[in-house]
Order: sequence, then C-alpha cells, then structure tokens
Amino acid sequence: MDWSKIKTIFILTFLILDVYLLFQFLKTRDANQYEIITEASIEEKLEADEIKYVTLPKAVMKDQYLSAKPRMFTKEDTNKLKGQTSLLKDPSPTLFVTLDKPLQLKEKFEPAELTSFIKQNVLNGTDYIFWEKDEKKNTITYFQQFENMPLYENISGMLIFHIDEQNQIISYEQTYLEAIEKLTEEEELLPPLKAIEALHQKGLLEPRSKITKIELGYSTLIQLAASQALAPTWRFVVDDEESLFVNAFEGQIIQFNSDENRKVE
Repeated sequence: MDWSKIKTIFILTFLILDVYLLFQFLKTRDANQYEIITEASIEEKLEADEIKYVTLPKAVMKDQYLSAKPRMFTKEDTNKLKGQTSLLKDPSPTLFVTLDKPLQLKEKFEPAELTSFIKQNVLNGTDYIFWEKDEKKNTITYFQQFENMPLYENISGMLIFHIDEQNQIISYEQTYLEAIEKLTEEEELLPPLKAIEALHQKGLLEPRSKITKIELGYSTLIQLAASQALAPTWRFVVDDEESLFVNAFEGQIIQFNSDENRKVE
C-alpha cells in the first residue's frame, strides 16, 4: 500500500471520529437544554403533590427592617390599672396582673368577648391582636402588632390570659415593645410563591394539603437585652391549623421556640 492511500485512510478515519464526537457533543448539549426547558415549575410541582393555595398577592410588595426595645413597666403603670392588682416592686419587662374579679368566659370562646376588656383595662390594649386559645395550657394569647401587622411569637410583645377551672380569666401577663422604628429603606419582598417553594423544598408541605391563609408580619431577627431588630415575615396557614413562617427578605424558614427565632438553612 503506498503512502498516499495510507494518508487518505487516516484523514477519513479522523474525519469520521470528528463527526462522531461532534454528534455526541450536540446530543449531550440538547439533552441538557431539554432538561432545563422541561424542569417542572413550582406550580407544576405543587399540582403534582395536590397542594392547593389561596389566591396569591400579585403586586410587588415592599417593606423594611424594624428596631424596637422592650418596655420596662413601673409603679406608675400599675397605678393606672383599675380592678386589677400587680405586685411590681422594681421596673420589669413583664407585668403580672391578677383580676380582682375573675372575668367569666362563654363556653365557646370568641375573641370579641375580650375586645372591650382589653381596650379599657390593659395598658396599650389596642396594640394587641388575638393569636390563639390553648386548651391544654388554659391560656389565651394575643400578639402585639405594628401598623396592623402582628409581631409573631415575640416574647417581648405578648399578652397572655390565664383561665381557671371555672372558665374564668383570673390573671394575665404582659410584655410590650416600644420605640418601634423603621431601620432601613423599603426593599422588595420575596414573592409568596417563592416562599412556598422554600417550604416545599424542605418537605414542610404535605401532599394534598392546602394553604388556607397568607399574611405578612414581623419576626425577631436579632434580640439583645435592651433592643431587637425585626424582619418582615410571611406566615402561611396550612389546613386552617399549622402556621409556617418564612423570612420575607432572605427566604429562610423560621421555626420558633420559647426563647428565640431559629432559622432553617
């Protein structure tokens, strides 16, 4: 075989190899593009798990971080209480109050029952909003609110009523955040659907569940002895029972314990 024929064979071989490699490259690229194009959207993933949700806000929403400090209650505060007793000796961030005459509740409690009492008898009573009635602990809890937005699970902004065996309110404890200020300029909030996606990715939304309520409030971001910073927070109510919380700026899931907010990375 002469050299010219060997040369031609080599050229054809390399040409075929190049064509094959090019074909494999294009095939792999198309496959990757197809995966990107066909990746299910969050709406499709929720639909596949039969997870439903109420109508989501469509408008772009903005908010900002807040700062606040716990109020120190004094004897001057307790002197304003009528028909109530508080044994306060030194300034304290928690006010413990006993009712001189227990307040009888109806068999089936409705928050409206306490509206008038709170407004007339509790310091800054109009700044609290009903949260829950705990049958096991025999308590009724109210959260402080700012501009009609609740401060979720904030131990420095709560009103907790205690109920006796006769279904009467006999006492309550109160904490209050004051000097609430806006720390930063307004920033765009994470869309609710993105927050739902974060919950879904962490497996916190059960198949065939339904998000029955969505609202915006604040949760503690940084808590110090004399002050704290609060961040806008999405609250999602699942099946009218469980509440799930997501930082509305950073998208981190928030879990509460008795002392502080804990983020789930």
